[in-house]
Amino acid sequence: MLQVCLNGARGAADGAMVPLSPAALAESAALAVAADADDIHVHPKTPCGQDTLSPRVIAATLDALRARVRVPVGVTTGAWAEPDAAARVERVRGWTVLPDHASVNWHEPGAEEVAAALLDRGVGVEAGIWSGTDGAARFAVSPLASRVLRVLAEVTDPSPETAPDTARALLAGLDTGHGRPVLLHGEDGGAWPVLRLAGRLGLATRIGLEDTLLLPDGTPATSNAQLVTAARAEYARERVRGR
Repeated sequence: MLQVCLNGARGAADGAMVPLSPAALAESAALAVAADADDIHVHPKTPCGQDTLSPRVIAATLDALRARVRVPVGVTTGAWAEPDAAARVERVRGWTVLPDHASVNWHEPGAEEVAAALLDRGVGVEAGIWSGTDGAARFAVSPLASRVLRVLAEVTDPSPETAPDTARALLAGLDTGHGRPVLLHGEDGGAWPVLRLAGRLGLATRIGLEDTLLLPDGTPATSNAQLVTAARAEYARERVRGR
């Protein structure tokens, strides 16, 4: 499975190719799916470009995306979008249009409560386990661990040289006894090396302008679709090597 992460916390300063509005996100998503993305992860934005969990913005974003694509669509619940944990739960409970899934960063305060609120509403949970945090340890003992849709193993090491080793350490620290699928990805300089490792291991992965602004050869990407096309080629090559 190849997920496309359309925008992340990036904004207008990162370039005009980063989609921010519901219409721009829908267009980018449609092109990425046409390029063979299987799943979508998006950060809905306020008109001034800030990540938000606002029911109104979530609804407008999801409606726009679903008018153009037929693959699952997920959103962030990152604490930066709503720092107060209790308010984050209330935001989720107030959503009028529901995503197919939502990522919950397990190292953040209130992660269990946010995940429980999502599950209560029938929304799949991607358990975000970041390298360099205690997320894996907290997830291992979570009563919700067996109920999540998948584990989103996020390698925050931006070094292309060390990110694969960081990824291996992160995977080794995950409690695989819960039997949940793992999606492995990196970011910035680590995005492509970690994607290649995911290919060799046969794990789901993701790519998009949230994770990197560059193609494998270091040239700037012009769209999420271009990144998806490159990711398919890189993954297929590494999958053959891993067999």
